[in-house]
Amino acid sequence: MGSNLTKYFAEFLGTLLLVVVGVGFGAAVLAGKSIGFLGVAFAFGLTLMLLAYCIGPVSGCHINPAVTLGLCFARKFPISQVIPYIVVQLVGAIAGAAVVWFIASGKAGFNVHEGFAANGFGDHSPSGYTALAVAVTEIIMTALLIFVVLCTTRVKFPAGCREFAIGITLIAIHLVSIPVTNTSVNFARTLATAVFVGDGFLNQLWLFAVSHVIAAVLAVIVYQGLYPTKKA
Repeated sequence: MGSNLTKYFAEFLGTLLLVVVGVGFGAAVLAGKSIGFLGVAFAFGLTLMLLAYCIGPVSGCHINPAVTLGLCFARKFPISQVIPYIVVQLVGAIAGAAVVWFIASGKAGFNVHEGFAANGFGDHSPSGYTALAVAVTEIIMTALLIFVVLCTTRVKFPAGCREFAIGITLIAIHLVSIPVTNTSVNFARTLATAVFVGDGFLNQLWLFAVSHVIAAVLAVIVYQGLYPTKKA
């Protein structure tokens, strides 16, 4: 692992790239209409997988506030690093969304309020799902992602498979939850798109923040139940 500044830069860059490729080239902003849900899912999952290989040795490749919290709650990440990690993740995601907005605005007729892949519930859900349905979906899907991440930290987890397992998990999560929430499972990604879309999406950020904290706690409870500290 590198110095703290190197770690922070890696987290900033990783989150930026996840948003640029996942939200921009994967989601409906730039190419989503032509590649469909499957393409969007693979864009996010493969990007996370590649980033895990590239920056994992530097920062652990959290690039997700919920993952950082989950690792901290499980005592696998120092609490002193939680706030710095989350701050650079949020800033990196917003910077990534700015890149996507800049590219997308280069096409005539682009409207940031229509198809910027923002996350929401009710009228802001892709299929009109209620706040409760969105919350349950985000809790379960985010907890699944964090649980898999925690499992890959085990000493006995097969070497070289961590990145693949996490990437495949994110692909599966997107295939299930895109119609419900546009798939968040990452508050940094949700905040970044909401900042540019506004239009009520900012008012719904609380649901994703609360859901992801609950998910982190739930994932840690399940993980520690299956793998007690002495065996983890």
